[in-house]
Amino acid sequence: MPPVRDHIPVVVQGRGRRARRAGLVGVLWATAELTVTVGVVVLLLVVHQVWWTNRQAAALAQEQVRALERAWGDDPPPPSPSSDPAPASASPSVSSSVSPSGGPAAVPSSSPHPPAGPAGARERAYAVLRIPRLGLVVPVAQGIDKRAVLDKGYVGQYPGTAGPGERGNFALAGHRNTHGEPFRYVNRLRAGDELIVDMRGRRYTYVVGKVLSETTERDTGVIAPVPRSVVKPEHGYSEPGAYITLTTCTPEYSSKYRLVVWGTLRH
Repeated sequence: MPPVRDHIPVVVQGRGRRARRAGLVGVLWATAELTVTVGVVVLLLVVHQVWWTNRQAAALAQEQVRALERAWGDDPPPPSPSSDPAPASASPSVSSSVSPSGGPAAVPSSSPHPPAGPAGARERAYAVLRIPRLGLVVPVAQGIDKRAVLDKGYVGQYPGTAGPGERGNFALAGHRNTHGEPFRYVNRLRAGDELIVDMRGRRYTYVVGKVLSETTERDTGVIAPVPRSVVKPEHGYSEPGAYITLTTCTPEYSSKYRLVVWGTLRH
């Protein structure tokens, strides 16, 4: 009778390595798919924010311009008279604050009167700003609330600042990028360029005088009645007059600093 031999199981190590390798490949593949999916979602969000919101806000803003012009009639606003601008109502003191729009904010510490400008609901367009050099035509509304004004592609008037044509400072904020980006190219403005503000039956033409290429978000001096930077005091004006101020973020796609353009009313 032949001897009985113990059965010794044989472990096939190659199959174990292949199984582990297949598992690792599956994990890597799933990770790659997840990464691609997240990347596509992020890309779609960027396209929506940068491209679609621009188209949508710009289209709505232009429709608002047309609605204002229809309400004013077919005739363009006449040139403003050569007399001195109307005096502005007493401006309240201004305290420093950060605007949600990414521009320096002027917040009245006490405001017994509504913001300068025509009667009507706040945050409703009441004027049209035209900048021939930039080919820009954009509605102007009271207030600088991001959702109610700026994200619509409008330009917003800082509360407590003078109205168009008034003595003081008619100060405006607008997006540099996204949501219609009306102030995308204000850095291209130069001394002598025209800034035209149309209202019902009135036209005010300002002339660019000075540009402050960079200041902090809390530099509220740039929208004071006599605009002068409190961060860079060598930039600004020293005499009362009728001014316009355009403010926006800089550099592009950043809200770190503010770009400021000043103009004076042409008499």
